[in-house]
Amino acid sequence: MEREYIESSMIRSIGFDPNTSTLEIEFNSGAVWQYFDFPESSWYEFRNSESKGKYFNREIRNHYRESRVG
Repeated sequence: MEREYIESSMIRSIGFDPNTSTLEIEFNSGAVWQYFDFPESSWYEFRNSESKGKYFNREIRNHYRESRVG
């Protein structure tokens, strides 16, 4: 999945596949996680949020099925 690099103290890059509704996040630790059944509208909210880490903790963590992929 294509990811774009972002400025964040917690997250290195983010990507979204609208065909599978999968969000992919690479954390600064090097871990890569996928979040499933992620709404496309939430992708735009996340991508445009001022703080990706705060948005992640508030809206994504523990809200979607997830799997570590890297």
